[in-house]
Amino acid sequence: MIPVRDGVHLQTAILTPVGVTKPLPILFRRTPYGVPEKTPAQMPASFKELAQDGYIFVIQNLRGRFKSEGFFKLSSWVDLNDLKATNETTDAYDSIAWLLKNVPNNNGKVGMYGVSYDGLTTALTLLHPHPALKAISEQASPVDQWMNDDDHRYGALRESYDFEYAVLEQADKNKNTNFNFEIYDTYEWYLALGPLSNINAKYLHGSIPYWNDSVAHPDYDDFWKKEAWVNQLHASTVPNLNVAGFWDQEDPWGPWQIFRHAAEHDPDRTNFIVAGPWYHGEWQGPKGDSIGIIPFAGHETAREFRENIEAPFFRYYLHGVGEKPAWQATTFQSGSNSWHTYAAWPPKEAKPTNLYFHADGTLSFEAPSASSDAKEFREYVSDPANPVPYRQRPISPTYPAGDWRTWEVADQRFVDHRPDVLSYLSAPLDHDLTITGPLAAKLFASTSGSDSDFVVKLIDVYPDTAQKNDWDPEAGPKPGQYAQSLNGYELPIAMEVRRGRYLDNFELPHALAPNKPIEWNVPLRDHDHVFLKGHRVMVQIQSTWFPLIDRNPQKFVPSIYNATASDFTPATQRVYSSPKLPSHLVLPVMP
Repeated sequence: MIPVRDGVHLQTAILTPVGVTKPLPILFRRTPYGVPEKTPAQMPASFKELAQDGYIFVIQNLRGRFKSEGFFKLSSWVDLNDLKATNETTDAYDSIAWLLKNVPNNNGKVGMYGVSYDGLTTALTLLHPHPALKAISEQASPVDQWMNDDDHRYGALRESYDFEYAVLEQADKNKNTNFNFEIYDTYEWYLALGPLSNINAKYLHGSIPYWNDSVAHPDYDDFWKKEAWVNQLHASTVPNLNVAGFWDQEDPWGPWQIFRHAAEHDPDRTNFIVAGPWYHGEWQGPKGDSIGIIPFAGHETAREFRENIEAPFFRYYLHGVGEKPAWQATTFQSGSNSWHTYAAWPPKEAKPTNLYFHADGTLSFEAPSASSDAKEFREYVSDPANPVPYRQRPISPTYPAGDWRTWEVADQRFVDHRPDVLSYLSAPLDHDLTITGPLAAKLFASTSGSDSDFVVKLIDVYPDTAQKNDWDPEAGPKPGQYAQSLNGYELPIAMEVRRGRYLDNFELPHALAPNKPIEWNVPLRDHDHVFLKGHRVMVQIQSTWFPLIDRNPQKFVPSIYNATASDFTPATQRVYSSPKLPSHLVLPVMP
C-alpha cells in the first residue's frame, strides 16, 4: 500500500524481474479495474516486448477501487490552483515519489502507460508531472466526456454505454459489475424502458453518482468544462506516445485532442501519435491481424506496433538506447494495409475536397447543378418508436465483451432498405482514393419537429467480386461461411451524430425552426484510408442510432432526461442537394 498526501493508502502490485542486478526503470500503470493479487504465472502478451528490455512493472488501483482507500470519483477534474486537492494527478505524483525511494534497484526513471481509463490516468500526469517521469504512452484516453468519447457525442448521450459503464464502475467498490438485463436483446430492453427518467425511477434509484451527474448536467455547463482536463494542456510537458484506434468504439477522439493540445508548444518535438485500424485497445492484444472479418493482409499490427514503435519509444527515453522517433505521426493505413510515417499531421499534401450528395441518391465530386426539373432534397420519416439499431439485432450488452468490440466495422447492409435511412452511392472508382487527416460532413437539412439528430456514416462499399469464394461450388458454403465473405461488404470508415439543440450553442440549447433548412456541421474525426479502385463510396444518413445514442424526442424539451413518453413524436427529415444548399463531405484527399 502506497501512502499519498492526504493519508490515503493505494493498493499497489510491484513486479520485479528475477535475476537482474543492474538498475532498471519503472513502468507504472494506474487502473480502476483491479491489480493482480499474486504474481502472475506468466506475463500478459501486452507486456512481452517491454519485458524483454527490462522494467520494474508497477500496477496500482485508483483510490476507492478494490483495496485502495478513499472514494472513487470517476472524475478527471484536476484543479491546479488548489494546493490541498487530491486527484489522479497528485496521486500519481506522490506514488512516483514513494516508488523512487522505496523500490530497490530502480534507475531513477519512470514511464507510464495504459489504455482507456488507464490511459486517462497516464495522460493526467501531463498537467503536473513528477521530474522523474521521463516518458508516457497515453493510449485511448478520454478528454471531454460531453463533447466526445465514452459518454456523449457533442451532447448526444451514448445511452447504453454511459448507463452500463456507470454501473460497472460504481455499483460495487470491490468488483466490476455487469448490469443484469432481463431479456436477450438490449435494443428491446432499452426501447421498453421508455424515457431516460425511468433509469433512476425503475433501476438505479439514485445510487450511481456518475449517472446522477449526467442527469443533473444535460448541457455543457461548468461541471463538464471542469471535467475537460485537456483544456489545461498547452505544451508537451513529457515525451508522449499517443495511441488511437480508427475504429475505437469507446475513445476515438481523446488521443487526437491530447496530441493537438500538446503540439501548441513542442519545440523539442516530443509529442507523437500512432493510429491504426483497431477497436478499443486492440493494439495490446496478441496479434491484431484483423478487425471483425476485415483482414490486414498478413500484418500482425498489434505485435508490430509494440515491437517496432512502443518498445523502442520507452527504450530510448528510459534506457537511453536507440533513437528518438523521426516522425510525428505513424499510421497503419486501412485499405492499403500498410504502415506510413508522416513528418506532420495532417500531412500538408492532403487537399480538402468536397464530395457532394445528389438528390437522385448518387455521390460525386461535382456540385449539384441548377435545373428546372431537378429535385432539391430527399426525405424520410424518423420515428422514435421504431429507431434504427446501431448494429444488427439482437444487440448484446456492452459488458462483458460480446460484439461490442467490433460493431464499428459491421456490414451496414442490415439498414440498407429501411425507409428511415438515406443512402448515397458513388460510381465504382476508376483509381484509388486516399483520405488522410480530419474528415467532416456539411449537411443542409430540415426537420418538421423542433429538435432532431442527424447521423452521418461514410462507408467503403466492396465490389461483389472482392474475394473468391473459398468453398466447393457444388457442395456450397458451410454453415456461417457465406456471412464471412467481403463481397458487397459495406464497411464503415467514419460515423458521427449531431444533435440539433446544440448546433449553435453547447451551453444554451434552443429549439429548431420546423421545416427550415439549416447547416449541420458534423466532424468525422481523423482517418487514414484508401478506397481501392473498383470500390464505391457510400454515405448513409439517419436520425436514430439506438440504443447507442438516446432517442431525441424530436420535440424540444428543456432536458431530454426529463422528457415524458408523450414528448416523443415522428418527424419528417429532409436532406438538401441543390446549388444553394449543397450537402457534402469534406475529404482530405492525398495526391
